[in-house]
Amino acid sequence: MTGALLSFCAMAISIRGLAGRLNIFEILAIRSGCGVAVLLVLVASQPELRKALALKRMTLHAVRNSVHFAAQYAWALSLTLLPLATVFSLEFTMPAWVALLAMPLLGERMTISRAGSIALGFVGVLIIVRPGLESFQPAVLLVLGAALGFAVSLIATKELTRSVSTFAILFWMNLMQLPMALAGSDPRFVLDLGLAQMPFVIAVGVAGLSSHFCLTNAFRAGDATVVVPFDFLRIPLIALVGWLFYDEALDLFVFAGAALIISGVALNLRAEWRP
Repeated sequence: MTGALLSFCAMAISIRGLAGRLNIFEILAIRSGCGVAVLLVLVASQPELRKALALKRMTLHAVRNSVHFAAQYAWALSLTLLPLATVFSLEFTMPAWVALLAMPLLGERMTISRAGSIALGFVGVLIIVRPGLESFQPAVLLVLGAALGFAVSLIATKELTRSVSTFAILFWMNLMQLPMALAGSDPRFVLDLGLAQMPFVIAVGVAGLSSHFCLTNAFRAGDATVVVPFDFLRIPLIALVGWLFYDEALDLFVFAGAALIISGVALNLRAEWRP
């Protein structure tokens, strides 16, 4: 999850860096195109990986990747419209959806420590964002819609890890989402890129793969209701990034909220490790 946190933050910075030259579909096309290229090279160099690409649970792959693409588009667009910490904070209505969906769909149980971790995370988010009437703008609805979509995608990912390899999940995700992204892209968009954009292009490609590689393996190692609260740590991390690189406001409320978020994660882990 540490790798996933760093990857998601790198992705957010890269999307901001490319947004002046490309639209969101084109940025996502770079992400998926780089992913497909890297994974095909791995398949060519390691023939044993081909066995993992059997057409298994393709309906669930298709549902997961369609919902995830829509959520990712909404999330990426909101990054260009709202402060980074606000986007990441509002996105964390997602753990509540994951916890609620994981019980009927995955058969996971809701313990006191898991519920407490989610509750402390939400309180931390509210302290950081301190929502008021000014928060209710159209871009906020984009983030909330993305959060629900990500929750559905995470539940599908957890279900896939029960019978499908991490490599297969990554491969079909990038291969299915590439034509979705290209459908909204100008065929000549690569000509709009200069040397100044190359670091962002590379970061989008690398972070697009590494984030899901780390996240999928985290789900393979633990229940969704244990893994997801770790993601709350993205909020104080991205708040620092926004302050350092984009002059976005940073105050004591961010640190107070972060303290609650970290406390919730730590208490839940202690309770999960005890057995």
